[in-house]
Amino acid sequence: MKFTELKNSIAEGAKSVYLLEGDDAYFRRKGEEMLKAAFLQFPELNFSSFEGETLKGGGVNALVSAVKNYPFMSEKRLVKVTEFYPSESEFENYLKPLFEDFPQSAILIIINAGAKKGVDLKRKHAVTYVDCNRSDNETVARWAYITLKRAGVTASTAVCESIAAYCLADMSRVSVEVEKLIAFKSGGTLTQADVDDLVFKDADYKLYELTNTVARRDFNKFCLILSELTGKNGDEIYILNGLFNYFKNLLTVLTSRDSDASLAATLKMKEYGVKKSREQAEIIGEKKLSLYVRGIYSVISEVKSGQTTPQNALQTAQNLIFFGSV
Repeated sequence: MKFTELKNSIAEGAKSVYLLEGDDAYFRRKGEEMLKAAFLQFPELNFSSFEGETLKGGGVNALVSAVKNYPFMSEKRLVKVTEFYPSESEFENYLKPLFEDFPQSAILIIINAGAKKGVDLKRKHAVTYVDCNRSDNETVARWAYITLKRAGVTASTAVCESIAAYCLADMSRVSVEVEKLIAFKSGGTLTQADVDDLVFKDADYKLYELTNTVARRDFNKFCLILSELTGKNGDEIYILNGLFNYFKNLLTVLTSRDSDASLAATLKMKEYGVKKSREQAEIIGEKKLSLYVRGIYSVISEVKSGQTTPQNALQTAQNLIFFGSV
């Protein structure tokens, strides 16, 4: 289930094993808080926590024993384990018997970022999988809209979408920024100017804005964003790598015969992003894209070999993009 479905699922009653897995720390943290609020009483007596790194081989028995312990003056005992990626043999030897005859008096919460390999827990018996991956902009914007509204702050859909975009739909950041905006407004209407002034734009989003100026040939905007990126971060190589990857992806999308779905999987993008990239690639053209990819790769190599400075390399790339010829 999606994280947004967890609240309704909890209302229907407790499940045996919850796997909160995904790359959004906010969803993982809030999921744990929701389960504790719903089912945990006397936490000092009925809650145990484990680090998955310490549970190897026979060490998994410590987790199994904790789950089998009876709760004290409560219906449920909660056991949490974080970053737990048991191997197939560890699952078969220690967890499978537990999952197939799970005690009704216990709830096991597994919280994983999903960054490591192990048995596919979400497909195992008794496991309720909660998708805690970063959500799309639309869902995050809707969350911001509802949260602001509950706090007495009115905001348009466009304003909420910009909050999500500036934070790259990272709920950990969005939640902090929304609370800041609520404290600033204390009611009333939140404007786009408020968001632009108060919400810090993630460097990756600024880089996204920077690359979007190329297809529009908006040199002034390019220079403005570039100045902001180098002024706050001072990382020219980060910007050069971003430009290189952007043009390389555009060239791939433009020249590939694969479907949008296949390209989205290969480039780790959404299909909508592939379509937008194709539009931009067609505006720039294959010859210029090839020139940009070769030219930026060349200046990055020169920086790494000590032939030029990052500042000079970035200036060369800028000149190539807007004043170079094919």
